[in-house]
Amino acid sequence: MRVAALIKRICQQMLRDKRTLALLLVAPLLILTLMYFLFNGSTVEPKLGVIGVDHQLVKVLKEAKITVKSYENVTGKTVVNDDLDGLLEQENGQFKLTLLNDDPSAAKGLQMKVNQAIAGQSQAKLIQQNPTAAKMMHTSIDTKYVYGDKNTIFFDVLSPILVGFFVFFFVFIISGIGLLRERTTGTLERLMSTPIRRWEIVISYLIGYGIFAVIQTIIVVLYSINILDIVLVGSVWNVLLTNLLLALVALSLGILLSTFAASEFQMMQFIPIAVIPQVFFAGIFPIEGMANWLQGIAKIMPLYYAGDALKGVMYRGASISDIGSDLLALLIFAVIFVVLNIFSLKKYRKL
Repeated sequence: MRVAALIKRICQQMLRDKRTLALLLVAPLLILTLMYFLFNGSTVEPKLGVIGVDHQLVKVLKEAKITVKSYENVTGKTVVNDDLDGLLEQENGQFKLTLLNDDPSAAKGLQMKVNQAIAGQSQAKLIQQNPTAAKMMHTSIDTKYVYGDKNTIFFDVLSPILVGFFVFFFVFIISGIGLLRERTTGTLERLMSTPIRRWEIVISYLIGYGIFAVIQTIIVVLYSINILDIVLVGSVWNVLLTNLLLALVALSLGILLSTFAASEFQMMQFIPIAVIPQVFFAGIFPIEGMANWLQGIAKIMPLYYAGDALKGVMYRGASISDIGSDLLALLIFAVIFVVLNIFSLKKYRKL
């Protein structure tokens, strides 16, 4: 009987806690649905620029599901400026392939398709002239890379995004739970009964927790670069600036969401809704292959801009001007969350 009574009490508590029920029953469905659309997105055909390439070879490349764009003249920045995955040049029978290598897996796939197309086309021509020599034929392709090199792996692209994610995640948790404790212990209520203004409280908490967020950010970035030897092509100061802005966003978002939680457990319930979905839009999965409405959702995720900026600086060597739009987006997110924090504190002012 005592066991039955205890089970009944637990069930009643769960039924009264609508947020926990939603986390238990609805959140997994939302995340699974999101993953379904992500992994069932359309495959994006690689874009290859060609110059001086035989028309028959161009036809073979298109049959290999490669989007081909012909050029009369190219510059050293054609691949980057025209958003190409590669550029194939043919001169005096010699081939030169320049790969963007923004995604090493996609670059290797494109390189394999190009090699197969060239080898097949060259062998077909040689068979008509000398069948015996065709068996010994070997076509050499001079391959160069805009970013990285032939030894670049996917983790080199993934690691900058992971650095940003861990900064975001832990600052979010610490700031949210920190303010929650202030509320549960009555400290916030006593503060709100004084003449202090709401914006002063928000700014104070942001600066107070921000000091430790800055320390954590510096430690994570320097450890990743100097100890783990994570790739860094650009300036470490740009990496620090991006992560500090991201930490500010996480700090203000954590404080904001903590006002809607009654306990630390409820604060943790926001992770599947506010943090996990952002991982999918941070650049780990190709955004271009997603449905248009999913690409729209990506634009309202802070980690989308942080991931793009960190990948640009650490892997591609982008300058501060190149990532300016991403930094501006992070700053706008931070300002919005700070303003919402000021309004959310209004319900705690009793006088």
